[in-house]
Amino acid sequence: MGLRVILVDDERERAESVRTALDANGFQVVAVVATGSGLEAQVRALAADIIICDIDAPDRDTLEDMGRVSLDQHRPVIMFAQDGKPETIKAAIEAGLAAYVVDGLKPERVRPVVDVAIARFAQFQELRGELDKARATLAERKLVERAKGILMKRRGIDEEAAYAQMRGMAMNQKLRLIDIANKIIEAAELLG
Repeated sequence: MGLRVILVDDERERAESVRTALDANGFQVVAVVATGSGLEAQVRALAADIIICDIDAPDRDTLEDMGRVSLDQHRPVIMFAQDGKPETIKAAIEAGLAAYVVDGLKPERVRPVVDVAIARFAQFQELRGELDKARATLAERKLVERAKGILMKRRGIDEEAAYAQMRGMAMNQKLRLIDIANKIIEAAELLG
């Protein structure tokens, strides 16, 4: 069974021809919906893998809806449109769409465009995960540094000794260094 697709299209006849093209390319169209029809809830309810939007000229609200699905639901969104204006393309990319294809949806282009968009989306998700991890690590380091500073000031010790004490506490209590840092900071805030 192919990828589960929600097709977003405001024109019923065009949507049916697009659905036929998607079916012919091995996709399972689980719903055809109009723009502004609560797409996020439908993606969740129907367990869609990908969202394909066929529209003449996307407006700001449509792009925002598609962007929310992409970012919040972690689903690739591909938009086939007629509007090739640079500002529209820029807005689509900024919204987080995996692909914005000008000149509409052509049956022979469906599979390659979707394959590239899915690969691009997966790469974006991986980079986003790495960025989130780096931010978390940096935030933890800042807290460890703050806790070391508290120990250095309160105990009159140097940085190396403060770090050694924190590591010792972490090992003795079978906690992570960040957990000890948080305890030190909380205690300092409590004691003033």
